[in-house]
Amino acid sequence: MTDEAESGGSAPAANAGYDEWLDALAAEEGYALVCPEGHGSLPPRRVCPECGASDLSEEPLPAEGTVETYTVVHVPSPRFSDDAPYVTAVAQFGPVRLTGVVREVDGDGGVDVDGDAIEVGSAVEAGVGERETDGGRIVVFRPMET
Repeated sequence: MTDEAESGGSAPAANAGYDEWLDALAAEEGYALVCPEGHGSLPPRRVCPECGASDLSEEPLPAEGTVETYTVVHVPSPRFSDDAPYVTAVAQFGPVRLTGVVREVDGDGGVDVDGDAIEVGSAVEAGVGERETDGGRIVVFRPMET
């Protein structure tokens, strides 16, 4: 899949809901789609992936999430070749888990991948950044001061 910026035109239909969600996250208005049973998911969705309910509401994401797991990537895919090494984390934000790249831990905007820059249980906030390799938009996590 390509981003609107990469293709030079409008976003492909498959990315439309996700691109709008990234725009909302960048504007600090991130949200999850939540069914009446409380299951959360991210766009694009028309039904709940857990129970099949079609009555989905947009609920604001909490400002703070908690890291559930992370890994340091030393051998990246081609789309991230200029970003390596980097830390990818999965964090719980209310009813959904987000996957993102950890940024802004050291003074240069990068992450100390050899130290204790991030750990399970760390508080993070979510935002939108760019891949170093091609400028494509990605979810980024910034560790919060405790």
